[in-house]
Amino acid sequence: MDLKISGRTAVVTGADSGIGLATAKLLAAEGVNIILNDKTKTELEKAAEEVRSKAESNAKVIAVTADLTKYEEVQQLAAQAKEKFSGADIVVNSAGIRGAAGDFLKLSDEDWFATIDTDLMGAVRICRAFIPQMQTKGWGRIVLIASENALQPYEEESPYNACKAGIINLTKCLSKAYSPQGMMINCVSPAYVATPMTDAMMKELAKKRNSSEDEAISWFLKNKRENIVVDRRGKASEVAAVIAFLCSEHASYITGSNYRVDGGSVATAFG
Repeated sequence: MDLKISGRTAVVTGADSGIGLATAKLLAAEGVNIILNDKTKTELEKAAEEVRSKAESNAKVIAVTADLTKYEEVQQLAAQAKEKFSGADIVVNSAGIRGAAGDFLKLSDEDWFATIDTDLMGAVRICRAFIPQMQTKGWGRIVLIASENALQPYEEESPYNACKAGIINLTKCLSKAYSPQGMMINCVSPAYVATPMTDAMMKELAKKRNSSEDEAISWFLKNKRENIVVDRRGKASEVAAVIAFLCSEHASYITGSNYRVDGGSVATAFG
């Protein structure tokens, strides 16, 4: 399917692995120029080579390190987009952390602030930096990554739950403000996708249960994600496919929406 965005420029954060990397590959294959962003230069450069191998129509791929918890670094990322490509047309904010988890009463203010600073304020800083570039163009696509946890929270992940619920609300807020100017702003809510974040969770669970990681995954599916009717972890590429569509010209009448890519994990029909 031709997404009709060849020649556009996309900034993808959290792009050295997982959903961000899978999305960058799909967009590059559509001829989109890609600015990959993450915090670690070595891993980001390796990811950039993978994306370049998928690029079509002379699409350019560059890697720019920036920490989304630092305002100045986000502004520098935006400046790079302006200098290299006359600004971004598409932003996919995939950067995020699970953050502190456990008993709510044992989580400190610092635990909460660390998660908020990356998962919520990181998205705020990115949107604040790049929306002006899209205003100048009169066209834009922003996709923020929320989570099933926003709609179906798990008690041990209260900071993460709250931040991801905030992402859905932020998406609607921004769409009301900026979609009249040509920007389609949406979010995607994955569930239990095979990424470094959930890999770390499964390693921790396997250690706690004194089992293999495969056994931990099976136990987790049966006991903690029983509503995943496809009975497996999701693939980053499956989430990326939805994101890529939302970045496309075909998504010109979709804004302020949350798309669940969760294998059925959210039990309600209307969340």
